[in-house]
Amino acid sequence: MKSKISVILPAYNEEEAIGKVIDDVNSTMKQGGYDFEIIVVDDASVDRTAEIARSRGVMLLQHDINKGVGAARKTGILRCSGEIIVMLDSDGTYPAGSIPELLKYIPEYDQVIGARTSEQGALRMLRQPVKWVMFKLASFLAKQKIPDLNSGLRALKKDVLLKYLYLIPNGFSCVSTMTLSFLCNGRRIKYIPVDYYKRTGKSKFKIFGDTKDFLFTIIRIAMYFNPLRVLLLLSLLLFAIGGLKIAHSIIASPLHRMQESDAVILLSAVIILTCGLLADLIVNQAKDGNT
Repeated sequence: MKSKISVILPAYNEEEAIGKVIDDVNSTMKQGGYDFEIIVVDDASVDRTAEIARSRGVMLLQHDINKGVGAARKTGILRCSGEIIVMLDSDGTYPAGSIPELLKYIPEYDQVIGARTSEQGALRMLRQPVKWVMFKLASFLAKQKIPDLNSGLRALKKDVLLKYLYLIPNGFSCVSTMTLSFLCNGRRIKYIPVDYYKRTGKSKFKIFGDTKDFLFTIIRIAMYFNPLRVLLLLSLLLFAIGGLKIAHSIIASPLHRMQESDAVILLSAVIILTCGLLADLIVNQAKDGNT
């Protein structure tokens, strides 16, 4: 017996794209013979998004106030009835036709992510280098290569996702949290290359605010599940700075000896490393207790 699929479409002022996205998802799922439902979560749109979704006969959930795309996804997750969840943006950037390719690898994998083959978002020239740095940092902290950290197209096992739902923020970094939460806990993730198109309508992405949240999300999730990875990096950085400063003090100082500030930097590095070891012990004990 096939598992039921819940396709969740978070939407905020997407009247230009939502109708076609729903039609494409509906056609793809019917052709594949899936047992499925489509859930549109309208995040307090002020245009015809809800009206268009309602006319398509899908399940429509509505927020009274705008809470963010992460909050919309969580609303859909908590209300859906499928064992497998598919997430798809409502702006026409991802091909609904790729959904069956993702579903082929469930239940072998806990999460299958549509890894974008190009960057078509707003402010592309600025976003590309920022995302490259973020992906490298996330890959280091997760201890494996991450081709696409925050793709809006993915398929997940609902029972696994619910374990980490409390960590998911209300903003754009919600999908990054889903990726890192699975990776940091040894869950199996597969990446499938997918096309990525220029969005229909106006982007809601705020380059500075959302990038800041993105960075903090990477560090927060890594600290939550693998604190030693973060604190060891910081400790080594301080050791390097302290070592260089000591060398400079010995060479440049008339007395040729360490200064108090040198000792403070090295002591800080030792304290941070100790905190990392203790935090890592606590996290691993908690994991063992939940297995």
